[in-house]
Amino acid sequence: MVAYEVLLEKILSGELLPGSIIQERRLTEEIGVSRTPVRDALLMLENEGLLVRREPRMLQVKHMDTREYFDNLHIRQILEPEAASLAAQRVATAEVEALEARIEALAASDEPERAEIRATDERLHEMIGLNSGNPQLWRIVQGLRLQTLVFDVKSLPERRQATFAEHLTILGALKARNSDAARDAMFSHLENVRKSIIDHLTGGGASGR
Repeated sequence: MVAYEVLLEKILSGELLPGSIIQERRLTEEIGVSRTPVRDALLMLENEGLLVRREPRMLQVKHMDTREYFDNLHIRQILEPEAASLAAQRVATAEVEALEARIEALAASDEPERAEIRATDERLHEMIGLNSGNPQLWRIVQGLRLQTLVFDVKSLPERRQATFAEHLTILGALKARNSDAARDAMFSHLENVRKSIIDHLTGGGASGR
C-alpha cells in the first residue's frame, strides 16, 4: 500500500494537479518500488474516481467540475448525517475527546499546519464512518470524500476557523450521544461548505473550508 498512499498524497496535496498525465516510469523511480505495486495503486485510484483513463495506456488526474462537485456533495448530505447519527451511539468518548483536543489546539494556533488540518478532518469523518456500524455506508462516503477533496485543494478558499467550530459541534453531539444533534450538526457542516462554494464562485466573498 506504500505506492497507493504516496500517490494519493501527491494528488490530495496538489503536487499532481487535475489534468496531470500520470507517468508510470517516473513515479516508479520516485517511489522506489517496482512497476507492479505502482500499477496496482493506479488501478485503485482509477476505481476510486481520482484518475481517469484517456487512452488504453494513459491515465490522467481527474478534473472535477462544479456540477460534479455539487452532485457529489448532495449525496454526502444524504449519507453522512445518517452516519453521524449512528456513530453517536457507538463511538468511544475517549476517541472523541482526543480529537477535540487536537482541533482545539489547531484553532488556537496562529499558523496551524495544513497537513494537520487535513489529518484532523480525515480523522473526524473516518471516526464517524467506522463507528456507524455500516461498513458499506463508510466505503461509499470515503470514495465521495476523496473526490471532493481533490476539488477542494485548488478550487476553494480557506474556511479554517468555521470548519474547526463546525467539527467541534459535531464532536460535542457525539460525546453527548445525541444522535439527532449529530445528524443536524453534520448536515449543517456540509451545507455551510456548499454555501461557501457558491459564495466563492459567484463572487459573494471568501469563506473557509
